[in-house]
Amino acid sequence: MKVLMILTSHDELGDTGRKTGFWLEELAAPYYTFKDAGAEITLASPKGGQPPLDPVSNSPDFQTDHTRRFEADAEANAALAATLRLADVNEGDYDTVFYPGGHGPLWDLTEDADSVALIEAFNQAGKPFALVCHAPGVLRDVKGSDGRPLVEGREVTGFTNSEEAGVGLTEVVPYLVEDTLKAKGGAFVNGPDWASFVVQDGLLITGQNPASSAEAAARLIKALAEREAS
Repeated sequence: MKVLMILTSHDELGDTGRKTGFWLEELAAPYYTFKDAGAEITLASPKGGQPPLDPVSNSPDFQTDHTRRFEADAEANAALAATLRLADVNEGDYDTVFYPGGHGPLWDLTEDADSVALIEAFNQAGKPFALVCHAPGVLRDVKGSDGRPLVEGREVTGFTNSEEAGVGLTEVVPYLVEDTLKAKGGAFVNGPDWASFVVQDGLLITGQNPASSAEAAARLIKALAEREAS
């Protein structure tokens, strides 16, 4: 099982003067869910090299067993420091792709033509793929094989408007994930704020928030097994 994980390269939280990036739990929890299942994991980002970590995500309040394991894992940190450039990765080399969130993807991956093309390629190839928290927003400009928005008519989830309000960034982010997915025709569903909630509609798996990361990865592994068995 070859898993590609795509991280943001964007580190500025709008014009607040604060830093952002990817959310550590959303990388670490899926990373070890995949690794412990025997997967070969490749990390990539738009700029390549070391992607920016949202510093809040590694503060004591947000550390988990997975994040502590990642912090202590020299091999994982070496891979993180040397992510491939997104333009250089090819769908054909991987069985699936997983997008961790954090606020960073709202600024760069949403607009990234290579990211859009990559997701469209996985979908066209009939391979399942997953995105969590803010990352489902990067589906905004992705089209299905029929040329319509990929999320149109599909059950999707992501970071909710109320969760964004809860972190006080409603007026800072370039768009709200929930509103954008709905505007593209997605049938947006969600669970309680901050609790794990994952939905699958066809090849597309989405998770609502950081707590959904491990479950989304587990659901993706199951979808890959079902694809292989069919």
